Amino acid sequence: MKTIYIATSNPGKLRDFAGAASLFGVAVAPLPGFSELLPVAEDGETFADNAHKKAEFYSRHAPGALVLADDSGLEVCALNRAPGVRSARYAADDGALNLSSGPSQNNPDAANNARLLRELEGIPDDKRRALFVCALAAARDGCVLKIFEAEVRGEILRAPRGQNGFGYDPLFFVPELRKTTAEMSAQEKAAISHRGRAFQKFLEWYRSEELVPGP
Repeated sequence: MKTIYIATSNPGKLRDFAGAASLFGVAVAPLPGFSELLPVAEDGETFADNAHKKAEFYSRHAPGALVLADDSGLEVCALNRAPGVRSARYAADDGALNLSSGPSQNNPDAANNARLLRELEGIPDDKRRALFVCALAAARDGCVLKIFEAEVRGEILRAPRGQNGFGYDPLFFVPELRKTTAEMSAQEKAAISHRGRAFQKFLEWYRSEELVPGP
């Protein structure tokens, strides 16, 4: 199996996918020249919509190669599944904050986490259930071949724990492992995470279809 390209420059996502790929002996790498391409507007109503848009666009810039693009985020039950597709821009949507970045730009993780904790202030522990959700689209030459969706269930803590993750990882507690996703090793996280599970679904499909990625 040759290298599969991931359409992202997010180091946290790249670590997550590399960790998942290592469990199956697969090599992944950032899409060559990704940083030079214009960003895709992530204005879809669902994670799958955004993943489809990104995979379709970025795969046109790697002729013959299999390209993966994901959209993922946090859904909190007590907040009517917010922040959802706005997970990476949650703080920017908050009119109470004076952020220099525009609403289409990702804000520092600390700002997003701070808003989440503020929104959940006063919510009892047994009502802080949440999901990490991932939609992973596989495309070649501008054609989306399939989308794989996965999730992991957990709870939102009242204070961050762990140094290994990114985004909302320090607040997302997985009861089965008694750890936040920021306290897990790359291998532990890959085995249970939303991206790891979506990547495993992709790999099962990939092998069953006997697809041959490009150079």
